[in-house]
Amino acid sequence: MRNIVTGLLFFLFSWSVVADITLHPDHPDTYTVKKGDTLWDIATIFLNDPWQWPALWEQNTQINNPDLIYPGDTLYLRYKDGQPSLSFEPEQETPERYKLSPTVRSIKKEKAIPTIPLDVLTPFLNQPKIIDTNVLASAPYIVSTADERVISASGDKVYVRNIAPEGGVHYQVFEQGTAYYDPATNELLGYEAVYAGDAWLSEIGPISTAKLSNTTREVTVGDRLLPNEAMAIDHHFYPKRSAADTKGVILSVFDGVSQIGQYQIAVINRGEREQIAEGDIITLYQSGDTIIDKVAGDEEVVLPDEYAGQGLVFKTFDKVSYIIIMSAVRALHIGDKFYTQPRL
Repeated sequence: MRNIVTGLLFFLFSWSVVADITLHPDHPDTYTVKKGDTLWDIATIFLNDPWQWPALWEQNTQINNPDLIYPGDTLYLRYKDGQPSLSFEPEQETPERYKLSPTVRSIKKEKAIPTIPLDVLTPFLNQPKIIDTNVLASAPYIVSTADERVISASGDKVYVRNIAPEGGVHYQVFEQGTAYYDPATNELLGYEAVYAGDAWLSEIGPISTAKLSNTTREVTVGDRLLPNEAMAIDHHFYPKRSAADTKGVILSVFDGVSQIGQYQIAVINRGEREQIAEGDIITLYQSGDTIIDKVAGDEEVVLPDEYAGQGLVFKTFDKVSYIIIMSAVRALHIGDKFYTQPRL
């Protein structure tokens, strides 16, 4: 995944320098990174369009991991051939963050700043996942609970069918959640698998025995078991313009709220199949209302869509993706639209 992201960044960097970088009118000439900052915060301080960050950011070749920025780093705005660029402060003497070797960055006490707020993503590290219909249908499942209980929780014993002998002993238990359909084609895009807890196998056979732990909701017959694999999320990708040229809609929102605002998580009906990638910035529009034109004799008229904000893709699946709402100038709802490229 890291190599894929790096390759995309190289391509997008090469492409984005063709367009003039548009600085924010109130941009500073220098900025010292603070604890709690995110890459998105810094991009919006300097840029009108955060997707231009790869073109603005001048990677310092004298240090390891030049794409990582730490609290305490000072960023300087410079100009090269009339184009702005942002880089670390040049220093005459060996600075604290360098060792004597010019290619080694010493370990800092602070962690590198993430692209987006980590506390917003915490529920997604081990929990909801989008599962292909075939994967979910063939996964092991709880066939019975001990003592014929209707529901089970941490410490309880359950019986599982279809465990592969080579599959290991630690699984995660998921309840089949929302089925995602494309509203235009009615294609089944996948199911949300809702994390319910962990299961540790003690006996493996045609009917295996497992003990539940870390349950977050009731576990019942029919719940599915999947290998214990935490959802991998790269916290340090660049915000960038998408390589995809597509549009779609918001399918659902995490926590089931009716109105979607800043830093909420939503699911969109496009994924890796459509070349959506982590770090893509998408433009969000509130769908225009359908009204009755009384003047034209009760004719139905659809009002224009209204710009509503920006979203950032942070996790992709084959046919859908998770986005975080980074800015919202008006309320968003399920069914509202997004575009990966600017609308003319």
